Amino acid sequence: MEGPVIKTVGLKKAYITDAGSLEVLHGVDFELQRGEFVAIMGPSGSGKSTFMNILGCLDVPTEGNYYLLGESVEKLSPDQLAGRRNRFLGFVFQGFNLLPRADLLENVALPLLYAKVPNAQRKKKAMELLDRVGLAPWAKHRPSQVSGGQQQRAALARALAASPSLVLADEPTGNLDSQTSDEMMRLFIELNEQGLTLVVVTHESDVAACAKRLTRFRDGLLIEDKAVENRRRP
Repeated sequence: MEGPVIKTVGLKKAYITDAGSLEVLHGVDFELQRGEFVAIMGPSGSGKSTFMNILGCLDVPTEGNYYLLGESVEKLSPDQLAGRRNRFLGFVFQGFNLLPRADLLENVALPLLYAKVPNAQRKKKAMELLDRVGLAPWAKHRPSQVSGGQQQRAALARALAASPSLVLADEPTGNLDSQTSDEMMRLFIELNEQGLTLVVVTHESDVAACAKRLTRFRDGLLIEDKAVENRRRP
């Protein structure tokens, strides 16, 4: 499919509070092409998390347009948005969000279960993904039996299960020590060089320096969008 993976035009988002309407995004224009690796930074309250939620079809804008793979999604129903999330998007969160009573293989296979992929095919694909992130020997371990870094790699494998067009990672190294964070970023870089399109929200400049492109939010505005020079490779 030609064209950008993501495009936003005049994107605004407001919430109703006791004090009235509070606008947290003030007209954001943004494009993301296939194969890009973009870091999003900004202080708390800058609007970056709201922007990420809209990109992930977890929220909808108040005004403006959001195009995902060429489709304008802001008027889709909640069920339609869920369908787009499951089909096109993979998510990695700071807190891993793995099912504690399921082993890593079952966790990675979960999106394929929702997609009604047959059991044998699910297990095969999940094991291939665990091997891809270096976790095949721990496939039958539960999340509590492996390290935080291994849990995050399992979460990344799960995000890749449905072969998404885009992976969105929200503070993916926030719960990791610096060495494990570097291991995770090496994996992100490797996957990106294999063609994966990535958006990473982070407070950490070392993490952002691993991306190909850096964007910064402040006060609901996209104030900087530039290529990363002297890209860091952990």
